[in-house]
Amino acid sequence: MLAPFLWMLATSLKDSSGALAIPPQWIPRPFVPKNYSDAAEKFRFGLFTFNSLKISTLSTIGQLLSCSLAAYAFARMKFRGNNVIFFILLATMMVPYQVTMIPVFYVIRLLGWADSHNALIIPSFFGGTFGGAAFGTFLLRQFFETIPREMEDAAAIDGAGKFRIYWNIFLPLSKPALATLGLFVFMGSWNDLLQPVIYLSSYDKMTLTVGLASLQSSQEMFQYNILMAGAALSIIPILILFIFTQKYFVKGFVLSGIKG
Repeated sequence: MLAPFLWMLATSLKDSSGALAIPPQWIPRPFVPKNYSDAAEKFRFGLFTFNSLKISTLSTIGQLLSCSLAAYAFARMKFRGNNVIFFILLATMMVPYQVTMIPVFYVIRLLGWADSHNALIIPSFFGGTFGGAAFGTFLLRQFFETIPREMEDAAAIDGAGKFRIYWNIFLPLSKPALATLGLFVFMGSWNDLLQPVIYLSSYDKMTLTVGLASLQSSQEMFQYNILMAGAALSIIPILILFIFTQKYFVKGFVLSGIKG
């Protein structure tokens, strides 16, 4: 599992001949840290990183809010067709994004969101490329079911309404599950290449994944050391996020009943 990651780091510190050496060299000789500055200069690394952070952060916040509201409704608000609607929602996870790609693009164009970050941010609140909203709703619903109803009843006796119970009781108690879902959504949005390629056409609005793809297809495509340096830089935000949320990530899976 670690071999590709270690190979990426090793190659990012080699010169161009060492990256293609046969047999492969795991230890860079010579050691070339300048590849990272060269990778940042080959394309607008700062701008692309900002665009990716903006899209990923707003998509994560929006999906956490929408999924938690839906999960609370399915877990605590009893209404006719509750289970049927929930199973239909879960069934949407089996629909590939490629099936809905064309009609979604048509709607995006009608709304005037083509070549705009809105096309990547707002639809992700309620869907996502791989049925993320359905999975997030399922994950949070499983967690909400474990919260004692006595706490909800006590708050209702004190005069709290449904939304206040959700906001002041369920969300604070659901930090592990929210952190788990947030990490999944952020990673999915950060690593997404298909949607930015479809919806964005202006160079200054591109994301980091598109920038790396353009670097690979440019005249530098045979400089794998530069390409690996760019890839290593692109995973730094994900790595930092996982380090800070690792405790909640593991705890969220255990408490939500999704055990491996």
